[in-house]
Amino acid sequence: MGDELLEGLDGLSPLGERALSKLRWRCRRGLLENDLFIERFFNRHASSLTVGNARGMYELMDLSDNDLMDLLMQRQALDSALATKDATEVLAMLLV
Repeated sequence: MGDELLEGLDGLSPLGERALSKLRWRCRRGLLENDLFIERFFNRHASSLTVGNARGMYELMDLSDNDLMDLLMQRQALDSALATKDATEVLAMLLV
């Protein structure tokens, strides 16, 4: 899952405006607490996000709200099956 606009692009390429808009839309969550972390992430990093960052965020957004909250509150570690380079990097960015 993710965005077809990102297919075949280098992970280090800057994220385009349309892809950023789609990513923001996909990141809306049911828990206010998750939304606060995500909004802070976009406020800090939107202008410098890469295609790889977007892929990592899409991977994290596939988690349930409660699992994402556990990661953001550092109550659990990123599952090894999900611990891709992109997802790990974005999680670290979310926690700053």
